Amino acid sequence: MNGWRGKRGRWLWLAGAPLFIFLALWAADKLWPLPLNEVHPARVVVAHDGTPLWRFADAGGIWRYPVTIEEVSPRYLEALINYEDRWFWRHPGVNPFSVARAAWQDLTAGRVISGGSTLTMQVARLLDPHSRTFGGKIRQLWRALQLEWHLSKRDILTLYLNRAPFGGTLQGIGAASWAYFGKPPARLSYADAALLAVLPQAPSRLRPDRWPARAEAARNKVLDRMAAQGVWPAETVRESREEPVWLAPRQMPQLAPLFARMMLSKSQNDKIVTTLDAGLQRQLEDLARAWKGRLPARSSLAMIVVDHTDMSVRGWVGSVDLNDDSRFGHVDMVTAIRSPGSVLKPFVYGLALDDGLIHPASLLQDVPRRTGDYRPGNFDSGFHGPVSMSDALVRSLNLPAVQVLEAYGPKRFAAKLRNVGLPLYLPAGAAPNLSLILGGAGARLDEMAAAYSAFARHGKAAKLRLQPDDPLSERPLMSPGAAWIIRRIMADEAQPLPDNALPRIVPLAWKTGTSYGYRDAWAIGVNARYIIGIWTGRPDGTPVVGQFGFASAVPLLNQVNNLLLAHTGRLPEDPRPQAVSRGVICWPGGQTLPAGDSNCRRRLATWLLDDSQPPTLLLP
Repeated sequence: MNGWRGKRGRWLWLAGAPLFIFLALWAADKLWPLPLNEVHPARVVVAHDGTPLWRFADAGGIWRYPVTIEEVSPRYLEALINYEDRWFWRHPGVNPFSVARAAWQDLTAGRVISGGSTLTMQVARLLDPHSRTFGGKIRQLWRALQLEWHLSKRDILTLYLNRAPFGGTLQGIGAASWAYFGKPPARLSYADAALLAVLPQAPSRLRPDRWPARAEAARNKVLDRMAAQGVWPAETVRESREEPVWLAPRQMPQLAPLFARMMLSKSQNDKIVTTLDAGLQRQLEDLARAWKGRLPARSSLAMIVVDHTDMSVRGWVGSVDLNDDSRFGHVDMVTAIRSPGSVLKPFVYGLALDDGLIHPASLLQDVPRRTGDYRPGNFDSGFHGPVSMSDALVRSLNLPAVQVLEAYGPKRFAAKLRNVGLPLYLPAGAAPNLSLILGGAGARLDEMAAAYSAFARHGKAAKLRLQPDDPLSERPLMSPGAAWIIRRIMADEAQPLPDNALPRIVPLAWKTGTSYGYRDAWAIGVNARYIIGIWTGRPDGTPVVGQFGFASAVPLLNQVNNLLLAHTGRLPEDPRPQAVSRGVICWPGGQTLPAGDSNCRRRLATWLLDDSQPPTLLLP
């Protein structure tokens, strides 16, 4: 009986042992969870093609470029797994044979000399660093088992791809590929892949930019292994061995710093993909540096380039020099609120066209006027008498614009612009008034550029798209016909031509603005594909004598336009809308002339919207 009880006890113990072990492991897993989440992770902002623009290191100064397995060259994955851990896809996180071999070597030596680490164990050490002791090895084994318990093999491999050390402050294959080779990890050559597969074994000793001979010897060892195992063709390996390991000093990504800072606040992702074009951004920043010497003291500039076919922001320069404190280089003038001067005039003329208040040849009066305490004047301090609307817009005359705004209504005008994403910033408690049209309210360059998309998108103003996943959102501002007419006038094509003589691709249409006291100089341009926004001035708001839009901003606008057109293929066309027709009116009255009527001293050909011929707009 006692023997039976003893056997039963042993069977109960044997049956309960697995349960006890499971519960112990479960409790240990809960008490010491995997440290997968970082409090302050490294982050990077990248262009639309993946080129890194600016990196933000973590608390330890580490830079990463997060990647997925699909974004890494198969050559690198082959080299990594075949050289580091051939049984990675099959073992449970620990390779018993490798661990036994390493343990024997360590015991006979009396210290840890061989790790026997699988890729999973290496990830465990990266997540939870430990000392090179037997206790540390046990801890590493436990973490490896935890990883295999909680994550898939692909997840573990992805962790390695993004956490492995590659020398200095670089972690992950993405950061290493861009820093050492200037290309994405998907484009690594056989030689590149072999070098980066071995580099994490001794990242400081094998850094290719410091120790090329050591790096080449280690790389060739990997290449030979790949040939011996039949993974890569012998001829490919032979050619790869002939490639020298010589690298220029590492270059950290340094493009669009102010844009990157803004994007960091808009997204929580470790890798923030944007719509910027890295090549164009580099050219714009080179252009800004070239212009720095031409700017007055303490002055800066800002540029934005938007592809109006899809509203993706392709270039963003927030200041002339990030590191120049005398020019407030840390202030992003693309998003700063500044007085836009005359840049709003095209909008009021377009809206007035839709309202039937005017047509392009309508007589407007550039004469002295006063409304209460408000007495506007022209930039040249003179007056030009009766002028047509198109002439007033091209010459940027102030009094005609005030006349049209008064007829349209300043509150209504401000509400229209606000509805499409262009708020006009007024002092607290102030109401929109006639000074709006001459820069009497603040505006942002990025929002102004977005609103100008109405002239390229058939009257609909769209929001800027900063990331590829941003939806295209637009709202109607004016009719397609009004937008087409205003754009043609700004492109110096106010003279109506037959369709067979009318350029279907619109030249650069542009408008300048100069704020009161020469504090701000603006130029906004719309070419066949892009919207270009330019601002120059002093960020602290002090005047710059002699600074105005045509002299200070237009030359830069033209340079950016030429740069864009030199690298643009087929350009979108902008044919005349059906609502726009040619007409002949008798000026200055504005009436159309019946066929054969000769009772007119001055005839003017003009574009008409919906055949509307409003009479001359009288002064109130």
